[in-house]
Amino acid sequence: MLPCSDRTSSEALKPLKKPKTPDLDRKNSFNSIQAYLSLQCLHHPRTWLILAVFFLQIVLLLMARSIPASVPRARRHFPAPSTPPAAAANPLCTATVYVYDLPPILNTDLLRNCSELNPWVSTCEAYSNNGFGRKAAGLSGIVPDNLTHAWYWTDQFALEIIYHNRMVNYRCRTLEPESATAFYIPFYAGLAVGKYLWLNYTAEDRDRHCRTMVEWVRDQPHWNRSNGWDHFITMGRISWDFRRSQDTDWGSSCIYLPGMRNVTRLLIEKNPWDYFDVGVPYPTGFHPSTASDVATWQDFVRTRRRTTLYCFAGATRGFIKNDFRGLLLSQCYNDSESGSCRVVDCGGSKCANGSSAILEAFLGSDFCLQPRGDSFTRRSIFDCMVAGSIPVFFWKRTAYYQYEWFLPGEPGSYSVFMDRNAVANGTSSIRGELEKISREEVRRMREKVIEYIPNVVYAKPGEGLVGIRDAFDVAVDGVLRRIKKQEGGYKW
Repeated sequence: MLPCSDRTSSEALKPLKKPKTPDLDRKNSFNSIQAYLSLQCLHHPRTWLILAVFFLQIVLLLMARSIPASVPRARRHFPAPSTPPAAAANPLCTATVYVYDLPPILNTDLLRNCSELNPWVSTCEAYSNNGFGRKAAGLSGIVPDNLTHAWYWTDQFALEIIYHNRMVNYRCRTLEPESATAFYIPFYAGLAVGKYLWLNYTAEDRDRHCRTMVEWVRDQPHWNRSNGWDHFITMGRISWDFRRSQDTDWGSSCIYLPGMRNVTRLLIEKNPWDYFDVGVPYPTGFHPSTASDVATWQDFVRTRRRTTLYCFAGATRGFIKNDFRGLLLSQCYNDSESGSCRVVDCGGSKCANGSSAILEAFLGSDFCLQPRGDSFTRRSIFDCMVAGSIPVFFWKRTAYYQYEWFLPGEPGSYSVFMDRNAVANGTSSIRGELEKISREEVRRMREKVIEYIPNVVYAKPGEGLVGIRDAFDVAVDGVLRRIKKQEGGYKW
């Protein structure tokens, strides 16, 4: 579907006009010619045939100029299927988005050179299929046969590609920047910096692409309209990968560059104290094509027989002192002997981008343990919820302070929170705490999780699902609300 282009003038969207007819007094012109020809024929009869032909040509010319042209003018062709219907024609569009056509070096060239994005392995397969990755295999007997088409092994860092493909087909996209409510910057910030996070690359290497993007956007005529308040971007890594304060620190300094201060940033993990950071769900492997796919999946996980109390999919972090994940893994192994816990040991890269073992564990368990990952959040939260399992959190920043637009406002309605210190010192047993929850309460929490599945998945069609808002719709609607709220208000 990509690359796409917005280099389209507003003139190209206007209906073709008929050629203007010159202001001629056709009656007088005809009489003058007739008089002249009569005079010539009286003195030179032999010239009659030639003049008659000449006269006929003039008459035909005048008649032709008064007839509307039957051959249409050449139109500019927009890249299909990237060009959506005019947003103004959609009565549901109270706000519109203009998608910048960035230099290819900032997005599509990065994707085209996917084998260079990671210093160790090629990411071409991971970012194929418009960011969904390769089709999931090995799910026979785990998911309904009529839904296997909706499953992919999607990379957790593919957010920028997925959003870009959705934005160019967005129902409220406008091709006229003058009328836009908001401006989307399709920069692949995470892909651009990923290669340079490791080995001996310099701070300049890690900042180069973002600096180029900021300079380009600030040169656009509509930037100064609000100094960036009406601009937004997707950054497919955690916020901390773009917040380098010193050259010797981790990551890029993209968020701190001049011009980025007022831009709304959609990230898989936000800084809870930065208004312009918005946490959005990690991509999962489930990408429904229709509203029926969603309903079928919800019914499936609702009626699924779950034989295990809880499960844990993860790996230890041996380099971390008092590694809490290692403690959970140990408890789960102990409880697996009684059948209360199911373990999926993800040591190494066995669980990269999901696996059938993880999905099967979540589908068969009432609860799934969700400690913090390498940062406060982890993709497993959403894999767990898509499977209809109830997440158990140990840090409030893992979900409650991250994804407010996408999850229920009352944390206890869909999840369990445990005191990690009590678990670590042995005064609280995970199994014991979960067994205290009644079956009716479990059913109620699971129903809330299932209700919110559409909010945390990214649909497969570029235009989204009819009648259902997915995670993309929730995110963009939220951005447009906050931009419209600021119109005429205080700007930083």
